[in-house]
Amino acid sequence: MNVKNILETINMIEEQKLDIRTITMGISLLDCIDSDGEKAREKIYKKITTCAKDLVKVGQEIESEFGIPIVNKRVSVTPISIIAGACDDKDYVEFAKVLDKAAEELGIDFIGGFSALCQKGYTKGDEILIKSIPKALACTNKVCASVNVGSTRAGMNMDAIKQMGQVIKQTAELTKDKKGFGCAKLVVFCNAVEDNPFMAGAFHGVGESDTVINVGVSGPGVVQRALEKVRGESFDVVADTIKNTAFKVTRMGQLVAQEASKRLGIPFGIVDLSLAPTPAIGDSVANKLLEHMEQQQH
Repeated sequence: MNVKNILETINMIEEQKLDIRTITMGISLLDCIDSDGEKAREKIYKKITTCAKDLVKVGQEIESEFGIPIVNKRVSVTPISIIAGACDDKDYVEFAKVLDKAAEELGIDFIGGFSALCQKGYTKGDEILIKSIPKALACTNKVCASVNVGSTRAGMNMDAIKQMGQVIKQTAELTKDKKGFGCAKLVVFCNAVEDNPFMAGAFHGVGESDTVINVGVSGPGVVQRALEKVRGESFDVVADTIKNTAFKVTRMGQLVAQEASKRLGIPFGIVDLSLAPTPAIGDSVANKLLEHMEQQQH
């Protein structure tokens, strides 16, 4: 391997805060569907704790062997509105509790998939799940919820948008003793993808395989440093720099994903690169881009 590439990677990790934000295992719960809610929850707990039993251990091993920080180990599951829709339960809080119990047992950081996809309309399961969100997030620690309320093709479900506004307020109220932390575990979005490793929007899409490993990489500091080197250059050069830097960052994510996939015996899905800012001062790609655009105008 090229020594320059090795040193560059070490520099990215130590000085530019590059990290593997998450290793997320996606697990399909379609085979856990049951008309009896209690039986469905038993199947869900058993499948999650069986499939992901080694996730944390493998993540820690890779972190130690490669010297790459892996901040979170997470699980995403099939949207619960689909799984629970087959039973007659009047709310899905118990489903959230069983997800939380499984997450605690595994020692993972978060579990996503307390989700509803209602960009064109509601099913019975979607309606019940959305109404259950405030209480579900208030009585669990590691469960993340998400609702897809629109898409480019279908437009926006305005009824769902109105309802989610109320749900967010209720969630904040029920978790006010934790500074409204319930809302930090809830996302409302459009054009949701089926293989997102990032929380709180992660869920395991019905078009995915039974289990899959997806990796999320966080690299705003690396891109920011690269942009500083091309200060004053044309916008084409800036765009090219971001593209090349993103490739280098993603390469490391792929290494971790393939290693985790091999050790867990689970297919490798995707590497998702996040340029969202971290709490570190100045760790924002957007700031650097705005500065560059202002310089171009002057």
